[in-house]
Amino acid sequence: MIDLALAQARTPRRRRKILALIALAAAVGCTQPTENPARQSSALPDKIVIGATLPLTGAEARIGGFYKEGYQLAFEEADSQGGLLIAGKRIPVVLRLGDDESAPAKAISLAESLITVDRVNVLLGTYSSSLVEAQSSVAEKHRIPYVNGGGAATDIYQKGYRYLFGFLAPVELLADAIMRWVHSQQKAGKLPRPSTIAVLWENTSHGKDFRKGVLQFVGIHGSDYTILLDRPFEMNSEDFTGLIKDLKASRADIVLADAHLPDYIKIQRHYLAAKICSKVLSYGARGPEKQAAEVLGQANVNYILSAVWWNHQLGSKGLTKRFVDSFRSKFNREPEWYQAISYETARVLFTAIEQANSVDREAIRAKLASMDIESILPGGRLTIYDEKGQQAHYPFVVQQNMPDGSSPIVFPLDVANSKGVVPSCKE
Repeated sequence: MIDLALAQARTPRRRRKILALIALAAAVGCTQPTENPARQSSALPDKIVIGATLPLTGAEARIGGFYKEGYQLAFEEADSQGGLLIAGKRIPVVLRLGDDESAPAKAISLAESLITVDRVNVLLGTYSSSLVEAQSSVAEKHRIPYVNGGGAATDIYQKGYRYLFGFLAPVELLADAIMRWVHSQQKAGKLPRPSTIAVLWENTSHGKDFRKGVLQFVGIHGSDYTILLDRPFEMNSEDFTGLIKDLKASRADIVLADAHLPDYIKIQRHYLAAKICSKVLSYGARGPEKQAAEVLGQANVNYILSAVWWNHQLGSKGLTKRFVDSFRSKFNREPEWYQAISYETARVLFTAIEQANSVDREAIRAKLASMDIESILPGGRLTIYDEKGQQAHYPFVVQQNMPDGSSPIVFPLDVANSKGVVPSCKE
């Protein structure tokens, strides 16, 4: 066509104009990329690399190990299928896991390294609200999806972050679930009206949310409850003498403490030594852990009430049964909520990547932000709401330790397999 145009040009001036246009077109063509940038960004990789840290040493090491088990199971299941399905092709998915040593500064530095050095596609979060809060700012800065099942404090999700997603429901709902069971026992005549309450809470965002949940419930049912003690304590403290002294002096009917596992064990040891007698005792999400029973003795953890994000007794059908069966097969024991939440966090991230049909960060973020899928979590669905800061909300399961070592579900009533006990005791 170029030769024809030149041949048809009747004047030298016309010929020069055509040649100039040809040269300009050639120059422009040389500056264009050989491949569309959008197509380059969506090119399929040889593998999908997901970065994560967990507290495998330090104060939260035991729970960090539980979270690692959940991650391992999810990745093994994906590997057994040949990887994640993107654009009709199975792509292997790899977990690059580091130990953040239960330290926020370490969690931050490792996240930076995973993003800038290892070039991971997305991040799975660590465990503990303080670590998640610190690490999520790194993900936001680099605009990389950060999907966590280890941070429940609502403060984390009120910063307007777009790349942060949390699958632990708020601790306020945890406290509310415990109080709902307590209220059912009061209405049944098993607790005095009004009942007196001591609230002991760790001085963290997690603890403040727990306290808020209790106070909100009491505010609604003001004539039924009286707060006698409202007392904070420092997380990982070595001295709970003053706390226990104040608790004993309060003579509260109901003791509601928010504590991580190491502090639960320490406080309960002091509680027993002081021979305190309360009609209801709870350590928030802690209670049936095997480590606590081993250290304190089964008789000394009996009837402790706890509200958790999941319980293996929910696993009678569907996805939940499949998870419980897989975990039992691999680890030869029942899963606790820690492993369930970390497994589900990874599984949902995999689903978002497959639905995005890409490893593009923005495409994955968009799918996570609109997530509404079947889930092993209580209620059977996982839904992400933007107005809640992209933190999942779902009902808690209240369980109670029994002398035979079991921890049956006592609330909500539609899934409960025990009514629960308000024990009697002699001071």
